[in-house]
Parts: sequence; structure tokens; C-alpha cells
Amino acid sequence: MTGLERQLPLDRHARDLNLANWNERVGVHLGDGGYDLSTHRAGKGELDAIVAGEIGDVAGLRILHLQCHIGHDSIALAQRGASMVGVDFSGAAIEAAHRLAQECGVETATFVESDVYEAPDVLSADLGGFDLVFTTWGAICWLPDLLHWARVIRQFLRPGGAFYFAETHPVALVFDDISGDADADGRPIWLVPYFEREPHIFDEATDYAHRGVKLTHSRSVQWMHPLADILAALKAADMDLDFLREHDRIPYQMFPSLVRDRDGLWTWPRQPWLPLALSLRAIAR
Repeated sequence: MTGLERQLPLDRHARDLNLANWNERVGVHLGDGGYDLSTHRAGKGELDAIVAGEIGDVAGLRILHLQCHIGHDSIALAQRGASMVGVDFSGAAIEAAHRLAQECGVETATFVESDVYEAPDVLSADLGGFDLVFTTWGAICWLPDLLHWARVIRQFLRPGGAFYFAETHPVALVFDDISGDADADGRPIWLVPYFEREPHIFDEATDYAHRGVKLTHSRSVQWMHPLADILAALKAADMDLDFLREHDRIPYQMFPSLVRDRDGLWTWPRQPWLPLALSLRAIAR
């Protein structure tokens, strides 16, 4: 996040701003300089090293991927033997996901246009029918209500099913991510208070995957969700924590001073100043 302008009251324009922003990113991520989809087209799409090291064997599982964007991780999981349903609020992203699945010859992944909160109505026949719900990277900052989010996840899981979640660590989101401002040691500067509950509007013309692109629909509305709020929402929705891990690396270059490690993740060059990512698994009661 960068270009913080002001606090913005939650209103009907927030979703419209975010939808326009993500619709535009679809073309960026599919184009030159966007996502590397070569492994998907070769038959086994890569997952980032954090997810790949934790997700385990998914063969034979029925998985719901919430906020799937262009479906690249949905397809990668399908190529590992899962039966996938991907959901995203961007119609442009869902169309791209369908095309990518066809291009990759994947027949076990379907994609549905829906807001997260509306998904139980759109996929009512699938309630309680999934072994795993999967959500990763840059997802919950777009959602104002985590209690509602967690209830949606639980509605789709069978008893004993799991929710897998990997996300930017909220501690790292306190700081400026791409403006280049830093102290003498390359540490980022303050941006958003950790315990802030109000929505904020940002004007960020660059894209996290393709820094050279300038977005036309650059404004977005986002929310900060502290770690305690994430865990409390899952507990309130009748899910029990299986594991919680914090990581000093992340799949994208969140801060300009980060460097790539041998696994292709971005990490601190000298000392792990802050956690950059978290991952967890919760089990449905």
C-alpha cells in the first residue's frame, strides 16, 4: 500500500473502486511482465514455496479457492489432483481463469463470479461439501468484516475439513510497501496504525507483479486486520487452529530493500526486522 490519502467511510463506492482496480490488473498479470504461467502450461503449475511446503497432498480433495483472481493457484492445485472451484468478484478474472484452465487442459477446475460474502447464495448446493477452503496472498485487506468471512468459510467445509490461509503479515502492513522511502538501514516507514479498524483509501498506480505498469484505476479501499482479529473470527466460526506460522519472507517484493532467496521468495537482506507473512490451518468442528 502506498499513497495513503485519508480515511474513507465505508460506502457503496468502495467495492466499485476495488473491482475496477482488480479488473485492470487481470490484463497486467496475463501480459508480458506479469505472472509467470509457464509451469502451468507445462502441466504442473508452481505454487510459492510457503504454500508448497505446507499444503500437503491434495489429490482427491474437493477444494474451494476464495478470491482466486485469474485461477493460477486453482489450476496448480487441480494439476496436483484436486477438484477445484475458484471464486472471485471480478468477472474479468473469472473469464481469464476459464481461458487459462482450457489452455492448460485442466478439466477439474471450475470458476464462479461472486463476492466472498455472497458465495453461500451463489454456491448454495455446495455448502458443507468441501474438504479444504484455500485463500492466499492479498485477500483479506479487501474485506471489511472478518466474522462474516470466517462464517462463509465454515459454511463450505464438511466437519473435519480444513481452511488453509497464507497472507501478508498485518505487522508488515503497518509500513509503507513500495514508495521507496526507508531509513538508513533500508527499513520501511510507518503507514497505517496496526489497530486501525477504519477503511483507508490508497492511490497506488504501480502493480505488485509488474512495477513498470501504471494503472488507470489506481484507487482502492482496504482494511487492516490484526492477527488477533483473524484468529478470533475463525474461532467464532467453529474452527480450531491446527497451526500458525510466521515467516520472514513473502512471494512478492513488498519492500524495495527485500532480496530474493533461493526459493524465489523475497526476504530481508541482513536481519529479519519484521515478519512478512503468516500461514495457518484451521479445522472445522
